[in-house]
Amino acid sequence: MTKARTNASVAPAVGRNMVINGAMNVAQRATSVTGIGASSIFATVDRWEIQTANSAGRLTMSQTADGPNGISANCIKLDCTTADPSIAANESLNIVQQFEGQNLQRIGKGVAGAQQITVSFYVKASAAFDFVIEIKDDDNNRHICKLFSTTTDWVRQEFIVPADVDDGSSPLDDNNASSLRMIFWLHSGTNATSGTLATAWADRTEANRAVGIDSFYSNTANNFFLTGVQMEVGPVATEFEQEDIGVTLGKCQRYYQKWLADTASDSMLTGGMISDTGFIGDYFLKTSMRAVPTLATTGTFAVRLKTNDRSLSSGPALNRATPDTVQLSMTIGDNNESGFAGFLKCASNDDDAFVEFIAEL
Repeated sequence: MTKARTNASVAPAVGRNMVINGAMNVAQRATSVTGIGASSIFATVDRWEIQTANSAGRLTMSQTADGPNGISANCIKLDCTTADPSIAANESLNIVQQFEGQNLQRIGKGVAGAQQITVSFYVKASAAFDFVIEIKDDDNNRHICKLFSTTTDWVRQEFIVPADVDDGSSPLDDNNASSLRMIFWLHSGTNATSGTLATAWADRTEANRAVGIDSFYSNTANNFFLTGVQMEVGPVATEFEQEDIGVTLGKCQRYYQKWLADTASDSMLTGGMISDTGFIGDYFLKTSMRAVPTLATTGTFAVRLKTNDRSLSSGPALNRATPDTVQLSMTIGDNNESGFAGFLKCASNDDDAFVEFIAEL
């Protein structure tokens, strides 16, 4: 067991941490979401997905200002709101971050000269629990796991992961797809707990993934907290890397970006009428995204032409897209002004409208 705060005067190891948003400082979607558990979701803190299957348990996930002093002001908090003490074989609850293969080449995994890595994180809970962290190689279907314990105080856990040469010819793919996953197991049925925990690198066996864990869903009094997550090359857990918030935000926006109106007068993009009822415009993304994004919208939008807002009968929708720019199209229900320029805005009675661009792994 190590103390929650190490020497903050130690020079930071810049660029060592392969985890994005390990300090839980960026939450573009929301800071709190209730009723999670029916399906997997990116809910609050960027890059951290709640993956769940087949459980009646439900939880609230929030970005909470309760991090360990000197590490991060913020953490993920999970609050059990519906218990599930009767656990079926195929149930699971995980907190997951996925990593692009091209960001992991420093590990050299699967070939001669593969490197050790060290994972460290700060964790606490409402009581003493045993949970599992799993590192899973998606490209070669291998994994390694470690059981860890919680207390009601922040504790830094460390997991030294040995080099995995495998067969010497199975590297992580050098592309923008998921090559590695960091998985925190908080609840599971016998499908993942009936074997022997995979404490050394091995071909993935489902029964060996979460052996020995307790259930987060055992009681509605249960809470779980996580922050200061780091994954670095080498056999030593260095001081948690303190990263500028602008750098972290830019990394998160590679996977998710959100345009959110502040007032009913906010405009998202300019464009023009390409027919009597068709409006089209270009939106330049804040940073290049991992892949061509998908689009999701919430709320009501309108097109302002001259001095009038025109309601939409359809859209906004993606017309064309690259990882850098998207072109949105929409149809105006009552217009006959082909050729006019205008802009897309939230409707006058909906200043909370937003548009999401999603390129998650």
